[in-house]
Amino acid sequence: MFSGGTERNEPKALDTQNIKELVQEYTSRTKTAESASITSKELIVTEGDAKSLTYVLPENEFFVSIAPYVDKTHPCATHSLTGCQGEMVEEEFNVNIVDTEGNEVMDKTMKSQSNGFIDLWLPRDKTYHITVEHDGKTAESDISTFESDDTCISTMQLMEKKSI
Repeated sequence: MFSGGTERNEPKALDTQNIKELVQEYTSRTKTAESASITSKELIVTEGDAKSLTYVLPENEFFVSIAPYVDKTHPCATHSLTGCQGEMVEEEFNVNIVDTEGNEVMDKTMKSQSNGFIDLWLPRDKTYHITVEHDGKTAESDISTFESDDTCISTMQLMEKKSI
């Protein structure tokens, strides 16, 4: 079936480990495609011949990619693994994630990738408060992992902490 010049197949299901590896390969640019984007439910890969391959994401995990920035960002909602570029490449960040019940989901140092993004797989259908720290600057945001939520967070500007 052809629609808009792109052949679209039925979504393919890969096991969780394989889909995460595929996402990482596109993010790190070790695997290339004309485009690879990730929605709340699917990884959509378009090859040079306009063929589109669709992979179903894990049922209980939500992919979100965060690009902390100081000066430059871009508006985005659906993360492009092959196109989005963040400002802070291969930098270390302290990342803390807490759910609405106050449970700490993550508290660790993470390194942004060559695209300037920090990729996370979080439990679905929840809301989280994320704090990102780098070089004395902090960014905080609430995000959620429901079906219609964004997979690209490019609005977390790192700023000096204000002392009271």
